[in-house]
Amino acid sequence: MTTDYAARRARIAPHLGLTDEILLVGAGTPIPKPEISDALLPFIAHQEYYYLTGHAEATGGIIAYDPKSGWTSFVPEVTEMDRVWEGKEQLPGELLGKFPAWLAARKGRKVVGLGAPVAGVMPDEKRTAAVREAYKHARRPKEPVEIDLMKRCAAAAAAGYAKIQPLLKPGVSERTLQIELEAEFFRHGAQTTGYDSIVGVGAQSAVFHGSPSPDRKAKDGDFILIDAGPQTDRYVIDVTRTYVAGKPSAFQRDFAQAVLGAQVRACERCRPGAEWKDLHLATAVDMLGSLVAMGVMKGNPASLVEQEAHTLFFPHGLGHMLGLGVRDAGGLEPGRTKDPRPSLRTLRMDLILRPGYIVTVEPGLYFIPAILNDPARRAKYRDAVNWPLAEQMLGLGGVRFEDNILVTDGAPVNLTAAIPKGI
Repeated sequence: MTTDYAARRARIAPHLGLTDEILLVGAGTPIPKPEISDALLPFIAHQEYYYLTGHAEATGGIIAYDPKSGWTSFVPEVTEMDRVWEGKEQLPGELLGKFPAWLAARKGRKVVGLGAPVAGVMPDEKRTAAVREAYKHARRPKEPVEIDLMKRCAAAAAAGYAKIQPLLKPGVSERTLQIELEAEFFRHGAQTTGYDSIVGVGAQSAVFHGSPSPDRKAKDGDFILIDAGPQTDRYVIDVTRTYVAGKPSAFQRDFAQAVLGAQVRACERCRPGAEWKDLHLATAVDMLGSLVAMGVMKGNPASLVEQEAHTLFFPHGLGHMLGLGVRDAGGLEPGRTKDPRPSLRTLRMDLILRPGYIVTVEPGLYFIPAILNDPARRAKYRDAVNWPLAEQMLGLGGVRFEDNILVTDGAPVNLTAAIPKGI
């Protein structure tokens, strides 16, 4: 299955609300490495450009839209040096040298600028912001070709997580797990990883974006948290699993089950019409119910969430949109403004779920010293937490389970269901 970019552009155009304005979507240009050399950082075409063209290496490329004449793609001219040194081939479209004349013929008309900025062009900021939101909303439902690509990517993810299962023992290093996981992604079709792989053992499992280290090795009874996923044709799968090196304690089993049970129930609620913010808060109540039952927290779970006490142990959002990039087309439902509640500042989307949306569902519970040792929080929630027990568990780390859910007209489809969950 291949992407019909012309059909995609034709579908997107009516959603942009353009009348007399012209639209310019830039691919961007390479960035030099921060040193005295002629080397460049790997070029990544802007997501908003790539979605409309599929051109990953069109440095300086521009896709332009005039409501009166349609779409025109301007692409860089491939030189002999490009062919010799990089093996590039000429992309279809008009050469970039023709763009100035195209733009001059439309002098005096308002410009909307998406993607990377186009040199020498000053777009209208207000219209650009409005069109960007309309564009983002229009591409939230995934096309069949996108879903197929993500299913293939999910298969590579499943292969990677299967590969590391025999290694999840005391003595394994974070780096060893990273190497074996990523290598298996590549063996099964991934072109790169979707983001920097996160592997944390012991207390490091409570560091959200921790980098794997060859020096940190799992000890008997340590949590091992892995958040990693492959990327294929710019589309990403984003998975988290938590394991235990050796035999888990009774507390660890209950703690992990508090997250896993809530995560499974949240996945099942990903149906058309569901409010993401409501799912987030319901999942927080669900997990706090378990923490109260375990003696970690005290009080009524719903009341604790209203007081924002859940942020002591669940300080991030339930998940985010996924697809073309690890956080694809998130944000707000059209017409909404950001919810001002402090507990929702890390929630990456405030949307109504619709068929075709792909979301991550990734609740977690953690013992994070930077949060739990904060005097202001301790004072505010002195009656909500069993502080002696929380202090005892400060080195335990955390637990997160994450799946990628496709919203359909009926039951949600778990794209990452082939990757087993549980410690």
